[in-house]
Amino acid sequence: MRKLMLPALLAGLALASPSWAQSARTGGGEGDLAVFKKACSGCHKWHGGGGGGYGGDALSLRKTELDKEQIAEVVRCGRPGTGMPYHLRGAYDTVKCYDSLKADMGSNMPPETAVFLRPAEIDAVATYVATRLKGKGDPTFEECTTFFGATSRACDVYRKKEGTDAPTH
Repeated sequence: MRKLMLPALLAGLALASPSWAQSARTGGGEGDLAVFKKACSGCHKWHGGGGGGYGGDALSLRKTELDKEQIAEVVRCGRPGTGMPYHLRGAYDTVKCYDSLKADMGSNMPPETAVFLRPAEIDAVATYVATRLKGKGDPTFEECTTFFGATSRACDVYRKKEGTDAPTH
């Protein structure tokens, strides 16, 4: 009887997961944006352009030259010697990062994040950065409304800049 209950319980948990978690597990669409919002936008800003923020002076993800795998590694392990935190639980403890553990890092140890991510979420955010931010020019009205929603007044500056007449409400 217990063997029959476990698959039903796991199926129920999968159905009860938030939609962003479902998408993040498959590396698709809105899940990628949701993980970026949750873990990255506080420092790198909604547009990925970086600049001063709560976490210091974050680099521009729009100007990064890293590929998707390198982006995922930075999200997992942070950037030694900088303010970029690691997002993988166990990094530098049970999981080596940059071939190092905490004892090897000394003062170069990246900070621990407030938001740990599962491996599928790390892949989702790396996909988002590599496909939606990297190599893009200035933020656009369309990008802004994708992030904040069509009714957000936060996008008014981009609407005016681009001459878009669409109302925000």
